[in-house]
Amino acid sequence: MSVNVVRDIDDVVKVRTVLVSVSDKRGLEDLVPGLVATIPEVRIMSTGGTYQRLSDILGETKKERHLVEVSRFTGQPETQGGLVKTLDFKIYLGLLTETYNESHRADLARTGAVPIDMVVCNLYPFVKIVSREKATVEEARANIDIGGPTMVRAAAKNYLRVASVVDPADYPLIVQKLGSSKGTLDLATRYALAVKAFRHTAEYDVAIADHLGKLDFAIQRSCYGIVDRNG
Repeated sequence: MSVNVVRDIDDVVKVRTVLVSVSDKRGLEDLVPGLVATIPEVRIMSTGGTYQRLSDILGETKKERHLVEVSRFTGQPETQGGLVKTLDFKIYLGLLTETYNESHRADLARTGAVPIDMVVCNLYPFVKIVSREKATVEEARANIDIGGPTMVRAAAKNYLRVASVVDPADYPLIVQKLGSSKGTLDLATRYALAVKAFRHTAEYDVAIADHLGKLDFAIQRSCYGIVDRNG
């Protein structure tokens, strides 16, 4: 199997394109205006309810200049209930592409994708949902996030170029660093964010495994109407 081995990287990376898709929307009212004020040319891609929240924060004029729906960028509409929103080739090429790789640059040009420099993402509130006294098996299953962890991990893997931001408590630091360094983030910051991102997704997966593991499968099965379509 061929593996990409990177030998040349940039210490500081200019943030031009940011992908924001969050369950916990706290702090966006500070982060997004901070991004726009610090990086006048910034492009923010977003999905679903997050897109609506960012639209409200930015207002019509700034929305037209800075905000784009992921579905418009990819050419693929979100599926019913937001089941599939960000799982798209153009998104992951933008996250995983390497600056000095000629083949990656050719892929970007071929597909119309762009490098994504920062991901702001936190996950479906699985733990909060299953902590409710009357939480159902189906509510738990439906709140297992797929696109979020994939996006967070892709950005964190490519910390050589991409910042993976999972904690609203880090937003002020991000805005401060961008403001003091002309819209760039340094490698040390991206590395620290990657460590936090991988811990975030690991703890999320453990919470899911622990919850499902303690359930009685027979009880789970009884929660659904079983249909035999093979008969």
